Amino acid sequence: MTPLSKRGLLQTTGLMGAGALLGCATPGVAQSTVRTPFAVAPTTIPIVGSDEMFPVRRIYCIGRNYAAHSREMGSDPTREPPFFFQKPTDAIQHVPTGTVADHPYPSLTKNYHYEAELVAVLGKGGRNIALDKALEHVYGYAAGLDMTRRDLQRAMGDQKKPWEIGKSFDRSAPIGPVHKVALTGHFTQGSIWLKVNGELKQNANLNQMMWSVAEQISKLSEANELFPGDIIYSGTPENVGPVVRGDVIEMHIDGLPNLSVKIT
Repeated sequence: MTPLSKRGLLQTTGLMGAGALLGCATPGVAQSTVRTPFAVAPTTIPIVGSDEMFPVRRIYCIGRNYAAHSREMGSDPTREPPFFFQKPTDAIQHVPTGTVADHPYPSLTKNYHYEAELVAVLGKGGRNIALDKALEHVYGYAAGLDMTRRDLQRAMGDQKKPWEIGKSFDRSAPIGPVHKVALTGHFTQGSIWLKVNGELKQNANLNQMMWSVAEQISKLSEANELFPGDIIYSGTPENVGPVVRGDVIEMHIDGLPNLSVKIT
């Protein structure tokens, strides 16, 4: 899929509806005839080096993909099949490079946590994608934060209820611009760190992932057909922790610009 320019994206949305942008419209229906009672703006992320915007279809996140983080969350880091959860597309908060974006402290929580992650964005889809072909589906990469209402997540887990409320809420997925693979190559190793108010909190290497980006794509495609526009938050290292209003988060991945937000 070639991502659309901002102008083309808006024009297409007006004519076809957001569902048709990524090839997920109803089969057999001529999309030019579809009428909707109101327009819904698609979620997009800027692409570095062009005026194009990457349209986001689904946000997948892998859980406990670094052994040390798995331990700190009270789990056995034995390499067992990976598990995934999703965030809604409107959880995206684009953070322009070189800025410190305001990030609102969410409602209901008293224990708001950061998680620094490499994000893979897909330009091709498919089912049962072979491991040795998986990286061919990656269009580019970005730096991202999986912000978490930890107290709500843990409370739901203790009650054996879905912990979506701890992960899937407004602006819970801050993300930098998309960098094309052609410019960066694939990220199989390199430093990933996060600071709060200048103090180093998370510090690891991407090669410490238990499941690589390629393995995540392959495994995900066994459970769900993947499509262009899907993005994957690839897991966070150990030492996740809380932030409060006024704190400034800065995260870094070798080969990508830093991402910074201020909790407001």
